[in-house]
Amino acid sequence: MSVQALFFAAYRDLLGTKGLAVDLPAGATVADLVAELRGRGAPFDALPAEPAVAVNRTYAHSSEALHAGDEVAFIPPVAGG
Repeated sequence: MSVQALFFAAYRDLLGTKGLAVDLPAGATVADLVAELRGRGAPFDALPAEPAVAVNRTYAHSSEALHAGDEVAFIPPVAGG
């Protein structure tokens, strides 16, 4: 199945792309997507092991199952004061 990984702000700058399609086996989870991306090596290995993500615009845990066509947004930490 194919899902769309979307990268925002610092992640977009780090990876040099705002998004890409990723093929995963049926039954894959958010954690599987993160592992697939980090396994690609630099610069993807700079993604945290458990980043904040939203699946189809709803915050999700790493154990959430993905489905074909899902959009998974990687949301970088925000600093401020």
